[in-house]
Amino acid sequence: MADLYDRARDCAAFVLGQTALRPRVGLILGSGLGAFADTIEGGVSIDYASIPGFVETTVQGHDGRLVIGRAEGVEVVVMAGRFHRYEGHDLDVVTFPVRVMRQMGVRYLFVTNSAGGINAAFDVGTLMIIDDHLNLFGGNPLTGENDERFGPRFPDMTEAYSAILRAELDAAAVDIGIEVAHGVYAGLAGPSYETPAEIRMLRVMGADAVGMSTVPEIIAANHGGMIAAGISCVSNKAAGMVADERLSHDHVKAAAQAVGDRFVALLRRVLSRMAASAAYDWSEPEWLSRG
Repeated sequence: MADLYDRARDCAAFVLGQTALRPRVGLILGSGLGAFADTIEGGVSIDYASIPGFVETTVQGHDGRLVIGRAEGVEVVVMAGRFHRYEGHDLDVVTFPVRVMRQMGVRYLFVTNSAGGINAAFDVGTLMIIDDHLNLFGGNPLTGENDERFGPRFPDMTEAYSAILRAELDAAAVDIGIEVAHGVYAGLAGPSYETPAEIRMLRVMGADAVGMSTVPEIIAANHGGMIAAGISCVSNKAAGMVADERLSHDHVKAAAQAVGDRFVALLRRVLSRMAASAAYDWSEPEWLSRG
């Protein structure tokens, strides 16, 4: 873990060396949701392949670049594409960009994904604000030696998804006249889609949507003292919910891209609200001076 801390610090220094901006908001964009990165103003785009410690994303719909710039006047760092456990990566690799964002000084993190809808009330295209999650990855990114410079050995996850940011997302949705849902996200390792029996199990467990990401990043963010929120785009009905329907990644990408305008509008409006509010801290986080 100590080596991980040093690598995250060095990587953050490399990224910040490419720009004069000092973002306090980070965003991770899921499959088919990369359009937001194209709306960033006055920024720089860095391919993952050129960032020390990053790996290249192998999944269609994930651009594989880090974008630093401004949105609604807020300095942001955006991951256009993420790393997944099913690509063969350890969870340390999956969550490394979150560690780097923390060492860059990011306080607030929005994690997004495309997900299968389990809640029968969710139509394809529903934007679901994540209230909580089920970690069904069979692992945890905090396993192993703990480095107190990142966070405590046993971090509390009672409010893994910030109530303040969830309320801000609700208010932003009202502002722009769109409907959003709320629910519990189940994170599984993938890469196979779930069976109908597994979906029935997840429904009994309380899940409203299911996907193959987000949970590790949220755990790492909370461990590091970051304030996090999550948004799922329901890109398909989960397995077995629609008779004779077969799932495909192309279908997922197309459905996510179809809600792109609403998704971008929601993110930009929430950033605008944050910029106008005195409730948010834009100073350098205290953990940078401690490290």
